Amino acid sequence: MPRRVGAAAPDPSRRRMTGPDFAEQPTEVFSAVAVEDKDDKKAKKTPPPLGKGGLAIRTAGEIFITLGVVVLLFMVYEVWVTDLFSAEKQHTASDQLDGDWAKDRTLHPELIDGKAFARIHIPSFGADFNFTIQEGTGEDSLAVGPGHYKGTALPGEPGNFGIAGHRVGKGAPFNDLDNLSSCDQIVIETHTDFFIYQVLPYDDEIKGWSSGKGAQPECKGVSTLRNSSIPGGGPYDETFGRKVVQPSQGEAVNPVPYKPAGALPKAQQASLLTLTTCHPQFSAKERLIITSVLTRQVPKTQVPDYTTLLKKIGVAS
Repeated sequence: MPRRVGAAAPDPSRRRMTGPDFAEQPTEVFSAVAVEDKDDKKAKKTPPPLGKGGLAIRTAGEIFITLGVVVLLFMVYEVWVTDLFSAEKQHTASDQLDGDWAKDRTLHPELIDGKAFARIHIPSFGADFNFTIQEGTGEDSLAVGPGHYKGTALPGEPGNFGIAGHRVGKGAPFNDLDNLSSCDQIVIETHTDFFIYQVLPYDDEIKGWSSGKGAQPECKGVSTLRNSSIPGGGPYDETFGRKVVQPSQGEAVNPVPYKPAGALPKAQQASLLTLTTCHPQFSAKERLIITSVLTRQVPKTQVPDYTTLLKKIGVAS
């Protein structure tokens, strides 16, 4: 596992538009305009000057048009231009991570703020979906790709491995998180292992889970985390696979989600992975939370790469 160092301790397709060419006007049209009757010019009336009300309306209209253009340009920049910048940064980070892993297979590499230390894969988003995970959730880290919430667990550890990512612009790694379903796999790749997490049951699936969807082969190892012997279900009674919360609810990435930090001893904590992003799309009003549980760990000594892993776990590449 990576070990933490004492660093200070947060969301590709281009569109082109073209227009038709216009043919030149015939010379006879130009000539007809040139010899326009002078009397007709004199007969034309000059429009009356605008009053104060009309002038105010025109000025307001011009301001709104200008603001609309500014907002449109900003959206184009945020949604498309920042994607280009982030794609280049992600490519560089991925190359550097491969280089680090090739040189050093130590069990506990140092975590450096802004530097990649792992990768995230989501098989249901396609075999080519992968982003490096940077240490920290500051803007510099998130401009590269998903970022690890400092102080949360690391891959495979008991507790809650928390990751934030943009949903719009800057690569938008978490744009499609709301398309995930319970039991969908999320793979975290480190220099030594692949950690396979699966999305927990959704709120409306908890009741009857073990005899319903939970009995399906793809949900093997995925439980509700509820303790039937404890009234209310125990410490994980507020933990679901999908949840929408307020931006201030940072307890979503606590060791036991939505509970105080010491709710359970570390040895009794489930090994969770929580992904967070803005919600709804194009808004930061709320946060979308996807929580999954570790169901399998595959050392890289058993599989050389991610493509081989997909075959091993029964996912077509």
